[in-house]
Amino acid sequence: MTVEIGRPSAHVAEVIMNRPEAMNALSTDQLRQLGKAATELASDDQVSVVIISSALDRAFCVGADLKERRGFDNDDLRRQRIVVRETFAALLELPVPMIAAVDGFALGGGCEVALCCDLIIASAAAVFGLPEVGLGLVPGGGGTQLLPRRIGLNRAADLIFTGRRVAAEEALRIGLADRLVPEGAARDSAHELATLIAAKSPISLRAAKRALREGGHVDLAGGLEIESRAWEMAAYSTDRVEGIAAFNERRAPRWPSWQEDGQ
Repeated sequence: MTVEIGRPSAHVAEVIMNRPEAMNALSTDQLRQLGKAATELASDDQVSVVIISSALDRAFCVGADLKERRGFDNDDLRRQRIVVRETFAALLELPVPMIAAVDGFALGGGCEVALCCDLIIASAAAVFGLPEVGLGLVPGGGGTQLLPRRIGLNRAADLIFTGRRVAAEEALRIGLADRLVPEGAARDSAHELATLIAAKSPISLRAAKRALREGGHVDLAGGLEIESRAWEMAAYSTDRVEGIAAFNERRAPRWPSWQEDGQ
């Protein structure tokens, strides 16, 4: 297995890429495993946060496995393209907050895996890039759409047209990364952040993510309507009753959905 699912805590899951001989390059098989992991976690209502990380020191993921593609004809590419689209769709459809823990290279499809996440923690050794145009390709895992939504159209055009690599400090400055931590600390920092987030209402987290993601594609009036539906989803739930009770009683909340499973 080149993709593993870990459970650092009861309500935090970690998808760990571990293909050291190829620096986590995305072969067709690894793509399938990544998509399967995302689909499995999407159906687990006990998961509140998902971390995507690498077991390697030097790389998060270096992108497509070009050694595998060396022998591909157009039909092979078409078949793999189906897997690529299914995998990235599964990542984007995860209903809970996602954190990318990036240490080392996040290039091409690896950068796009990070872009599928809501938050990106970059270590000082992180390097991002979308080099596809230099290979006769175009980013195909959502890069042309996710990157401009994160850093703006012009900055995204700069990175995509030049294919240049972006070090961690610049990534933080332009908004490609959200937090900068020392080299080797990305996973630990992601675990700490995930623990903090997972303590919040599971219903509210899913509703907030839905509002953020869906509202980003419509005008303000439409976005406010999406927000209102998300608010209702949370406000009329048992989590709201427990959250307000816990606040007034000055104690940690015991979210009803967790209590049902004895957590």
